[in-house]
Amino acid sequence: MVKVITYGTYDLLHEGHVLLLKRARALGDYLIVGVTAPDFDQRRGKINVKQSLAERMEAVRALGIADEIIVEEYEGQKIDDIRRMGVDIFTVGSDWVGKFDYLNEYCKVVYLPRTEGVSSSQLREERQKLRLGLVGDTPALNKYERESRFVNGVELAGVCTDTIGGLSREMQELPLITKRYDVLLDNVDAVYLRSSPDKHTEQIREALRRKKHVLCESPVSLTAAETAELLELAKQEGCILQESIKTAYCTAFSRLLVLLKSGKIGEVISVDATCTRLNAAVLTGGWTSLCSWGPLALLPIFKILGTDYIHMNAAASVRNGQDVFAKLDFLYDNAVASLKVGTEVKSEGELIISGTKGYVYVPAPWWKMDYFELRYENPKENQRYFYQLDGEGIRHEIVAFVQAVSSGKGAGYIEDGITAAISKVMETVYRALSDVPQQDREVRMISLTA
Repeated sequence: MVKVITYGTYDLLHEGHVLLLKRARALGDYLIVGVTAPDFDQRRGKINVKQSLAERMEAVRALGIADEIIVEEYEGQKIDDIRRMGVDIFTVGSDWVGKFDYLNEYCKVVYLPRTEGVSSSQLREERQKLRLGLVGDTPALNKYERESRFVNGVELAGVCTDTIGGLSREMQELPLITKRYDVLLDNVDAVYLRSSPDKHTEQIREALRRKKHVLCESPVSLTAAETAELLELAKQEGCILQESIKTAYCTAFSRLLVLLKSGKIGEVISVDATCTRLNAAVLTGGWTSLCSWGPLALLPIFKILGTDYIHMNAAASVRNGQDVFAKLDFLYDNAVASLKVGTEVKSEGELIISGTKGYVYVPAPWWKMDYFELRYENPKENQRYFYQLDGEGIRHEIVAFVQAVSSGKGAGYIEDGITAAISKVMETVYRALSDVPQQDREVRMISLTA
């Protein structure tokens, strides 16, 4: 019996896939089909797969061509599978010619002609074409331009900014560059907002009323009531309002949350997050230390412990009426949490999650998470986890946004309750700060109890 094996993602199964599998089946007596797992696809740069692993496997199974279906999960698995399963022929499409010649040492390698003009990438692009506009006065927009190139179906239609000089050459070549937000909205399906936090509410409201989807850098607004209003307006208008905190879309962060839920370190008792950067320039445009870093530091706290804290205490260092450092402490029924954020203070940007059996350590800068450790009393039991991170999570965030728009359902990475809780923290701290007499605001540290 001649055994044949082939691998693929098989997203949005189409005629090209079917013909390739039939040709593979004709090479022998027994066909094994490997369907790539999401994590492996992401490590290979294929990040905007539309269907789940179960859906893709079922689609291949329903064809009745494969004798056996397996999951491809890691680099080097092809050699392991060929040896373990006694494979005689490895085959793949001709667009991979030469790529798998190294497998000739283990079995015969056959490159099959592909069906011209048909691909999953083309189908995804046709189904989810989205004209996206960028809004803000920061070079950070250049990152979104670069990362959007990795996402099929996204077309950058323009940018709304007052600081054209800060745009990259590629950004300056966009079809539309304007200082008028309404003009941008006329030419896009959705916007990414990296504007001043105090402008978010009006900009989101205007976009939603014009049936435009919104990806907004956190915080969505500076009051809980406005955030609730915007989330409800998005539902009424049938639009997606998605909060932008790129760490939420990192594979490592998602896996960390799963491990915590499985009880790997027991019951979580404490979460401590630190985010600082010596960059006074961020104070322009309303991006104070709490607005710049607060949502990011709050993300693991609220994801792990929830948003129903009993008490919050805050201390802030203020300069020229704006916080340049803040420390917040939260009390829960059975846990505590703290965060430190700063733009004129430097500290180790690490994340530590303490539990009754062990703790999680994520080294600086933890928000660009691609590695973390589970540590225990016995160091021999320590476990390390590595995950490839491309584009700081931005491209995965864009993919999630596009998929949410395509499906009409929220991405689910940041729940509405967390979005509202982040805005509530902003409102509480800044309201308490405003209650401090003007002449006392320039002191080195102000204690705020909420």
